[in-house]
Amino acid sequence: MNKYSHMDVRVTSWEQVHHFYEALLGALGYTRTFHTELWKVFASEGELPSVAYFALTVNPEHEPNENTIGFWAEEREEVDRIAELVKLNGGTVTSGPGLFPISPTYYAVFFEDPCGNKYEMVHRLN
Repeated sequence: MNKYSHMDVRVTSWEQVHHFYEALLGALGYTRTFHTELWKVFASEGELPSVAYFALTVNPEHEPNENTIGFWAEEREEVDRIAELVKLNGGTVTSGPGLFPISPTYYAVFFEDPCGNKYEMVHRLN
């Protein structure tokens, strides 16, 4: 059993980030939404609560930190597609896409949402 359940992420403004997250999370397979006034929830296919989901809530005083959330890519081309999607939807690519000296096949892009939260999309063979 994969022990991953969900992620709760704070953003400073839903208006500032909603296009970014709708594009990014949709591309990553979080295609079902369960939004309320307080939480914007993007879930993968299947029945809750047994599927992974990504939840966002607004805290105007949120300060991004050095934490990074990473996603797996099935191929390098997916890393490249996500890098372009990030740029087209208000995010910032901070490094890559390219190979990184973590392993000989570690191909990744590092990026931030419009509020400064940090992410990585990585493909590696070993």
